[in-house]
Amino acid sequence: MTALLRPLFGRQARLRWVHLVLGGALAMPYVLVGAVVVGPVAGSTDGQVFTSLTMQLASFAVGLPLAVATSLFPLTRPLEGAAVRWLCGVPADRLAEGPARGRAAKGRTALWFALHLTSGAVVAGMSLALPPFAAVLIALPFVPAWRDPRLVPEILGHGWGPALAPAAGVVSLLALAGCAAGAGALLARWAPALLGPSPEERLAAAEARAADLALRNRLARELHDSVGHALSAVTLQASAARRVLGSDQEFVREALAAIEETTRRTVGELDTVLGVLRDGDTPDAAPAPTLAADLDGLLRRTRAAGQPVTATVDAPLKALPPVLSREAYRIVQEGLTNALRHAGAGVTVAVRVVLRDGHLEIGVDNPLAASASTRGGGGHGLDGIRSRSRLLGGTARAGPVDGLWRLRVRLPVPRPPASS
Repeated sequence: MTALLRPLFGRQARLRWVHLVLGGALAMPYVLVGAVVVGPVAGSTDGQVFTSLTMQLASFAVGLPLAVATSLFPLTRPLEGAAVRWLCGVPADRLAEGPARGRAAKGRTALWFALHLTSGAVVAGMSLALPPFAAVLIALPFVPAWRDPRLVPEILGHGWGPALAPAAGVVSLLALAGCAAGAGALLARWAPALLGPSPEERLAAAEARAADLALRNRLARELHDSVGHALSAVTLQASAARRVLGSDQEFVREALAAIEETTRRTVGELDTVLGVLRDGDTPDAAPAPTLAADLDGLLRRTRAAGQPVTATVDAPLKALPPVLSREAYRIVQEGLTNALRHAGAGVTVAVRVVLRDGHLEIGVDNPLAASASTRGGGGHGLDGIRSRSRLLGGTARAGPVDGLWRLRVRLPVPRPPASS
């Protein structure tokens, strides 16, 4: 029995009933405006317009075009969408956000508003009239004074009327619930088509999600490269300082100074990236160390970590485009991070940055350690290097060659525009 009544009186049905009554309430001002027009035209007096069903329908027909016109206000679709989401149970991802833009979207919103007000006015009117009527019919066997045939002549005018009046009252209530449930279900079914996003809005939302994902991926690479390198360097520096704590105070002071510089710089970069995530700034707000400004400091901090580094630089670093210089810096940084993690302490790392044939070539070599086989194809760092290289139209290779772990990256350098 409960399963049979749930579609009519369950929580979802009740919420949709509220949604319909809300539509009836929204329709009332337009009906009153229509009554102001219909009353004088029909020559009615003494409020006849409010007692005649025909004139009420005429008033609604006059007021409905005005309702359609007001549905073009920007707030109509967001408000209707919120009501449908909370009261009709339509998922938010099937409804559009923001005002309707474009003729087609505005037309669908106007059609929805007209349907909501029309069905809501009918159900609201039935909800006001049928429950008192049904209550009278159900109570007739218990209130003899109400059995006057003039009260409900269609039922009490017959001999069998008083006996069947309670059943007629129950049927009236079930009919009201059925109409409300059916109208609510139809509106819930039509809502995605009429209040849902247009193809243009879906495309714009997809582009926004893609841009957001690209920004998040870039920030993830920045965090991995900057923080990962800093942690690797600080770990080696702290380990080396601990080993010589009692015998080489000068080295310990240098190591602590390097740790302080590395952590201070990394905290600054981390704060900037977190600010982008927190405040939604543009991607340009992300930290942007470059080869020209920061390569020497990167090499110095790596050497301070106890890792010997030889560097060969044969390229006009200050003349490189900012984007290329920034991404190339991160590639060198990740290459050094891999060497710090896997090559072993005291092993010399060779860094090479040269400009050849219109390409910036980056190389990072270090002897393979005994555990080098555990590197495999690389982790997130090498994936980040390959991703940066692809975005710039270049190539990246990494792997063991002749007893060395060799990283080779080749990035095209855009030619400067010809001067006129």
